[in-house]
Amino acid sequence: MKGFPDLPPIWLAAALGVSWILATYAPMLRFDVGLLANVVFWAGLAVIAWAVWWFFRRKTPVEPHHTPKVLLVEGPFRFSRNPIYVGLTMILIGVTAGWGAISGLFTIPAFILIIHSRFVLKEEDALRETFGAEADDYIARTRRWV
Repeated sequence: MKGFPDLPPIWLAAALGVSWILATYAPMLRFDVGLLANVVFWAGLAVIAWAVWWFFRRKTPVEPHHTPKVLLVEGPFRFSRNPIYVGLTMILIGVTAGWGAISGLFTIPAFILIIHSRFVLKEEDALRETFGAEADDYIARTRRWV
């Protein structure tokens, strides 16, 4: 869409909106996870904050459509090539689970697929183009998600 900012937080907001509609108007089966949903939500925020801190520390752009200046391999990037996307997914899981309706959870696989196809694959190509063999080594030894 023209004028639509193609950024992961926008896709998260869209997924949350659809999830809320499903949970509210077509809940199917209800459940209560209470505290666990909050823990997952806050853990997701913490993972994102940790990853963003490394972007700023290493002076490389956080925005997905910008060329990276350095290859981040420390902090949360030791465990996942995409900790921000993992964190966004955790936020979606936490909020959606907090609404307590099975139907709301249907948005999670769709969100992951959108993020993977619109951002992850392109970012990996950009890493390979920018950092060559160093990126190939990092990609080979570090998981994409978790």
